[in-house]
Amino acid sequence: MDIKQEKIDKLNALLHVKVSPLDYTEKVDETLKTYRKQANIPGFRTGKVPMGLIKKKYGPSVVAEEVNKIINNALYEHITENKVDILGNPMPKEDENSTIDWANPSDMEFTYEIGLAPEFNVKLSKKDKVVYHRVKVDGEVIDKQVNDFAKRYGKLVPCDKSESNDTLLGAFKELDGAGNEKDGGILHTSTISIEFLDDPKVKEKLVGLKVGDKIVLNPEEVSKGEADKAAMLGITKEELAGISDEFEYTLTEIKRMEPCAINSQLFDKIYGEGNVKTEEEFRNKIKEEMGKVFSKDSDMVFKRDLSNVLIGKLKLNLPDDFLKRWIKATNEKEISSEQIDEEYAQYSKSLKWQLIENKIISDNELKVEQEEVVSYTKGLLSQQYAQYGMPTPDEEELTDSAVNVLQNQDEAKKIYEAIYETKIINFAKESIKIEEKELSYEDFVKVASAQ
Repeated sequence: MDIKQEKIDKLNALLHVKVSPLDYTEKVDETLKTYRKQANIPGFRTGKVPMGLIKKKYGPSVVAEEVNKIINNALYEHITENKVDILGNPMPKEDENSTIDWANPSDMEFTYEIGLAPEFNVKLSKKDKVVYHRVKVDGEVIDKQVNDFAKRYGKLVPCDKSESNDTLLGAFKELDGAGNEKDGGILHTSTISIEFLDDPKVKEKLVGLKVGDKIVLNPEEVSKGEADKAAMLGITKEELAGISDEFEYTLTEIKRMEPCAINSQLFDKIYGEGNVKTEEEFRNKIKEEMGKVFSKDSDMVFKRDLSNVLIGKLKLNLPDDFLKRWIKATNEKEISSEQIDEEYAQYSKSLKWQLIENKIISDNELKVEQEEVVSYTKGLLSQQYAQYGMPTPDEEELTDSAVNVLQNQDEAKKIYEAIYETKIINFAKESIKIEEKELSYEDFVKVASAQ
């Protein structure tokens, strides 16, 4: 086995792989012997089929399979041992590998294309400036959260007349084209939450109603998609195609959420008995928690802006043609060249940032220790318990649960990536010039939504 690398330019290269019979003959013979033992061919007893017939029938495919395995292993070893920083995976060069006679194999040569990662350095300094946007946790934001808590722990009470945040209970009755009850049509009782409807005209139509009122409604106007519409009418999604657009809705009940009192009972339900005693402590606790939540949002916007600054500063080049062909060749679903061209700019930007992140990690020896991972996972679990109003288990049980979660490779990968991301953000904050800017929640949302 011989592999030689031919550099085309700074971002593209070829790997020429020479394979001789010595590399694959032994493995091929072993596989064919196994095939012979198991072969069931008319006219021959199992295990007694002539080897010549086995070679003729299975030889080409077995040779191809074994050579492919050998090459894949050799390519991986070559790339690892020579520390070749590739993007994507090696791709067989078109046409050059298509003339192999698998029925009469001898010395073979294969050519693979590889895309190379660009060489660059990331030097962060106070000359690099990024704005760090913070949400101003003011009285208005705290008031909204207090009201949300009061509603969440409040109770539904009956009302005489509907308002914009009420929930309605009523009966849907299917009508025919003339406005009469449809013979054999749908009759089903369901609820409508006015607050969550999108169309202002529909909301206006449902406000000011009293119990016993009847209105004509299209169920599609008060549902979110086909599954919700079908559930509202008590039918399956498949039955939707044959129904009318007009239904009579008879209002039987109006329910309104009555917020609970802002007192110790509410404080105990949210933060545990006796942990918060006064409304002032309650509001301070909310301010502290929302500051933490918004801090994570601020970090995400900072990371986006930091990536834009560094990508613009470094002006990295990628083996674009190779990557586009690699994406097309390896995509699970068929994808057109036009679609790749449309989406490539975003893919390229994401890949460049990934390269920059990896460079920051390696150059500055940023590491994630196992203790950090377990501690971080325990924090996630504690948040989940709190979210569902459950007490956090003792330290030993929580640690065992965290270790359990980390047995899942996908979950462990996400957690490691999250911790590395935090380390990169913190490193950048210390290394560059930060201009802090405090915004209202509404203005922060606008900044966060900008591309």
